[in-house]
Amino acid sequence: MLQRVHPEDRDRVVEYVEKAVRERRDYVVEFRIVLPDGTVRQIHGLGHPVFNANGELVEVVGTQVDVTERKRAEQEREKLHQLQADLARINRVTTMGELTASLAHEVNQPIAAAVTDANTCLRWLTRDQPDLEEAREAASRIVKDATRAADIISRIRLLFKKVSPQRELVDVNEVIREMTILLRNEASRYSISVRTELETDFPLVMGDRVQLQQVFLNLILNAIDAVKDVDGTRELAIKSQREENDQLLVSVSDTGVGLPPQQADQIFNAFFTTKPHGTGMGLRISRSIVESHGGRMWAADNPPR
Repeated sequence: MLQRVHPEDRDRVVEYVEKAVRERRDYVVEFRIVLPDGTVRQIHGLGHPVFNANGELVEVVGTQVDVTERKRAEQEREKLHQLQADLARINRVTTMGELTASLAHEVNQPIAAAVTDANTCLRWLTRDQPDLEEAREAASRIVKDATRAADIISRIRLLFKKVSPQRELVDVNEVIREMTILLRNEASRYSISVRTELETDFPLVMGDRVQLQQVFLNLILNAIDAVKDVDGTRELAIKSQREENDQLLVSVSDTGVGLPPQQADQIFNAFFTTKPHGTGMGLRISRSIVESHGGRMWAADNPPR
């Protein structure tokens, strides 16, 4: 058997077996073997050293299981996950690119405020009798405005950055607030009021922060698109609430024209879009993200107004 072990794995297998014999315990090792026709197979090996009454090694017994197909399936699954992650990032980058003007305005606001406060601070300091207290307050506002600009840039960079999915405890309400702040200028462009009703007693969830940001980014932008041309009230509402069994329910609703019943599930199909320049991937990716977090996403028509 040892002759068939792949040359790169042979020393490691021998080391595992010798250590098991030395420590008188079982061993588990995975390695490759090379068949006579040159085919390489993945093997999962379990072994047990047998000793006689004198403590001498008699034999090593065990089983060798061919796990090649399982390994291939795992590799294919990893490739699929990577493709999904790449597609989600492309969707994020494309969406953020379309928001360049709004995001630039969102960043410029605190920077402009910081410049104004800096000039104010200089005026207080260059007076015949400098007013240090007023200058200190102006300087504090500069720090606050600069921090706000840095936070916005940090959130934007995070959405552009290519990183592997990372699960951690996430405050969903905080993610919602981050996205509403990021998109508030886009909503203001179309005179859309954004209302949030976020339940305070909301448990943290185990999830990928950037992926959840992407879900709310897509949903809020869809709602903005739905109401920006409405003649009447233009309102977007985001609500979070705690359901039974500690489940969380988040809804994004708007005062748009509504959704035809036959499209309630169609909108989650890849490449299905009702927008002239839409890709039809935003909601499909969002649903995939939610399902990968153990949740579900659905759409419903607005109640009659």
